[in-house]
Formats: sequence, structure tokens, C-alpha cells
Amino acid sequence: MAVLAGLGLLLAPSGGSLADGGEAYPSKIALGEALFHDPNLSKNRSQSCSTCHAPGAGFVDARQTDLVGSDVSLGDDGQSLGGRNAPTAGYAALTPPFSKGSDGEYRGGFFWDGRARTLEDQAGGPPLNPVEMGMPDKAAVISRLREDPSYDRSFRVLYGRSVFQDDETAYSAMVNALAEYERGPEFSSFDSRYDRYLRGEEKLTDQEELGRVLFFSQQFTNCSICHEVRGPNGLKDAVFTNHKYFNIGVPANPRLAAGTAGAAKPDLGLAENPLVAGEPTARGKFKVPSLRNVAVTGPYMHNGVFRDLRSVVLFYVKYNSIKKSRQINPETGQEWGAPEVPDNLAMEQLTAGPALDDKRVDAIVAFLKTLTDRRYEPLLTQEKLKQ
Repeated sequence: MAVLAGLGLLLAPSGGSLADGGEAYPSKIALGEALFHDPNLSKNRSQSCSTCHAPGAGFVDARQTDLVGSDVSLGDDGQSLGGRNAPTAGYAALTPPFSKGSDGEYRGGFFWDGRARTLEDQAGGPPLNPVEMGMPDKAAVISRLREDPSYDRSFRVLYGRSVFQDDETAYSAMVNALAEYERGPEFSSFDSRYDRYLRGEEKLTDQEELGRVLFFSQQFTNCSICHEVRGPNGLKDAVFTNHKYFNIGVPANPRLAAGTAGAAKPDLGLAENPLVAGEPTARGKFKVPSLRNVAVTGPYMHNGVFRDLRSVVLFYVKYNSIKKSRQINPETGQEWGAPEVPDNLAMEQLTAGPALDDKRVDAIVAFLKTLTDRRYEPLLTQEKLKQ
């Protein structure tokens, strides 16, 4: 971690300087990185942001529990299990704030149900969640921060001398530092084989190219309806989501036991977002995730019900196929489970494309693997060895 000695050389936002010397983090990004990896911000000092969003694992939770594997995350108390799969923090900063469009559709926001409007709102949630980091209140979090002289000095330099005068101000500064770190290039590198292909640095294999053509097609698949292939500036910054919410009929995850948060009742998704206030048309809808690094960030869906990427593609294919074999979940050998929430199924989108044969399914999976950032490409080999 880069640090800056001689703090008197670093000016506070007000133009003054601190005279107490020592070391401090030189920027909000550097401070946010330290906070992201600090387990002292959890009740039992055992869990940090990076525990459930591990930088070496595509910013998802790679830990395995006996009961649910990595379908959902284990909390700081060593017992509590969340009710949803921890989504990747990679490329999350490119998500727009939660809003409702003139068309009545919700878009953007953070967590699977969009309940955090902005990246800062999201960063402030886990420390206070009783089944995650478990801190009782903001005052307790700020007290932990002030145990570390480097934090104390850094916050006063970067956010002003009065930052600790009240807990709300200090907490807002903390989540801003976390968000600034997440907005950095470590989280959104755009250096996958697909990106290198766009820049003319690499070629795709024939199978990957077939998968790309199919994925981009509006005639032969329905992928790009929700996983948009263009970003604000064209293909080069696409994160492969329209940031909207749909119910695609995901079945309940039978591995999530009664002890898992919320497992006793159906997960209503967007309808549980306080900003939506239980609108009936929001029941069962979840945010369309980015497909960046999707091949190395399983298990999949909001509840981690599918563990293999090919299974996910086949789950979509079942809506357009009359073959009996396509109605079987390859992970269980049984029929695909019924939708956990049967309301508001996006049948128009789900049935927009034709059924795909194995060659085309495999091609789409191959293309999705090209969306893996360079640093995670070795994980593709590891996943292949597990199969």
C-alpha cells in the first residue's frame, strides 16, 4: 500500500495542513483500498469487504461452506448465511443510480434488488448488516476507524478536519472512500480477450467467433435483449447488461436451508426494495447482472442455484425447445425446478429466440469465457480441471 510520510506536506481540502506528522493514505482511492481489506470493520474483526468480494476471485466470495458451498456467504459471526449470492463488485461502478424511467421500468442500483441507489449506498450496507459484518451502528464503525492513527489522520486530511465531529459525516466519508476505490481500474480493467479482440490485438477461435455472432444476433438468440453488447461509448466499454430487472423463472435453491436468511419465504426480489414499496409488477424480478468475468464468478443467479455456466445457457434454451432432454437440468438430472416466483415472467424476452443445439450452446459458453479479465484467465484453466 502506498503511503505518504511527512503529512505536513499534504494539504487538507480547506487549504490547511496537519502538523501531527506520521503516515497517511495519500488519496481517497488508497484509503478506500485499505478499508476494503480491513476486517476490523466487522463485529468480530474477522470479515472485510474483500472477504465476500475477493480481488483474486473476480470480486466474488470464493469461500466454501459445508452446507451451501459458495451459493451464499457466511457472515462475520461464523454462523449466519445470507439469502442471496454475493454479486461481483467488478465493473459495479459502471452501474447507473437506481431510478424509474418514463416507461415505468426500473433500472440501475445495487444489490440484486437495487435497494442501494448509488455505489456509496451499497458500500455502507454490509458493515451494518447483522448477517454480514454485523456492526451494531455507525458509531461503532467510526470508533473502529479511529483506533488506527493512519485512518484518523487520513480522513481529516482527505475529508476535512471536522470529519469526525459527527458519525453520519464520518460514515459518509468512509463509504465514499470505498466507492472511489471501486471506481478505479482494478475493478474495471477492460483487458479481456474480447477487449483485445476489439483492439485488433488477438483473434477469436472459430468457436468463440460463432458464439460472438450468436450472442450479438437479434435473430438467432435472445441474449442481447437484456445483456446489451454496447456501452455508453460503443462496444469497447460494454458491461453486457441493460441494468434492468426481470423475472426469468429462476427456481428456488434447494441447498439453501432454513437457517439461511429469508429462506422460509419466496424471494420477491425487486418488490422487496423499499423504494419500490411492494409493487405487484416487481415481484420476482432481479437485476440483470454484468457478464464481465461471468465464467469465473459462479455460482449463478441471485440464489446461486446453478453452479455451471453451461447450465445457465441451457436454462434459457429450455424456454424455446420442445426436446425432452432440454427440460432436464444437467446438474440434477431432473426437470428444471418451477419458478420460485411465478408472477411477471418475462416470457416475451425469454421466448424471443429459437432453440439452440449443443454446438451453439458450447459456442456461446466459449464466447462468454472471452469476457474474462486477463488477471483471471488462469482461473479458466482451474475451472476446466474441476470438470
